[in-house]
Amino acid sequence: MRTIIHLSDLHFGRVDQALLGPLHDLIHSIAPDVVVVSGDLTQRAKVEQFEEARAFLDTLPGPQIVVPGNHDISLYNVFRRFVKPLDRFKRYITDDLDPVYVDEEIAVLGVNTARSLTIKDGRLNKEQVAGIRTQLEGIDPAITRIVVTHHPFDLPTTFEEKDLVDRAAMAMETFAECGVDVLLAGHMHVSHAASTASRYRIDAYAALVVQAGTATSTRGRGEVNSFNLLRVEHERVEIDRYGWDALTNTFRVILTEKFLRSGNVWAPAAEGMLAAGI
Repeated sequence: MRTIIHLSDLHFGRVDQALLGPLHDLIHSIAPDVVVVSGDLTQRAKVEQFEEARAFLDTLPGPQIVVPGNHDISLYNVFRRFVKPLDRFKRYITDDLDPVYVDEEIAVLGVNTARSLTIKDGRLNKEQVAGIRTQLEGIDPAITRIVVTHHPFDLPTTFEEKDLVDRAAMAMETFAECGVDVLLAGHMHVSHAASTASRYRIDAYAALVVQAGTATSTRGRGEVNSFNLLRVEHERVEIDRYGWDALTNTFRVILTEKFLRSGNVWAPAAEGMLAAGI
């Protein structure tokens, strides 16, 4: 079994400082095998915000898979937005926009979906999808395959189709061929976990999509600050959602969801949802 901490939408520049210490301590107590950050490390892609994000990441365990989000591209500086869109991200966070971690049980692939030409939307292109296929070729079928993006492939039905990453359907066809198991994303500041079966009708294939809320931003959009802990086995994934409890000033488990694999189809386990109020 592998454990993965899934953080997203940190938004340094709009961070609740009171959350950073408890989040740091809890992550270290969990001692994950991998820490994933699915984009929007900053609020406005400013140098000082990237410096703060970098300093925080340096306090967390590794290995880390970190991808940019739309907020990590300058919004108002037109030259920087279109000529050097991710220059600061590459300078302060990582110059690898397609990071990969592979061990004996999991393969985690990060993919950049942030684009200069849109304010908040994201997309994948054919070259990126082909790159995912190449990365996964030759990997043992027993290894669980995880793709990390900022923009999501699936959302609750209360959201619109336009909120999904552009060219999602094209990518999902390739994911089916490559046997991608889990899709991790952020962007909407909403937590969510489900099978992709209802949105993408692909024969004998459904991935598990896991959406993270915002771990530290003051822009909660009606949801408490939260992050995910995934316990990954080849035939089973268990997801603990940790939410911020303002009464105790701690993150605690507020929801546990369990998913099982049957062939190449992921679906909720029968006992899959245990809820607790916050």
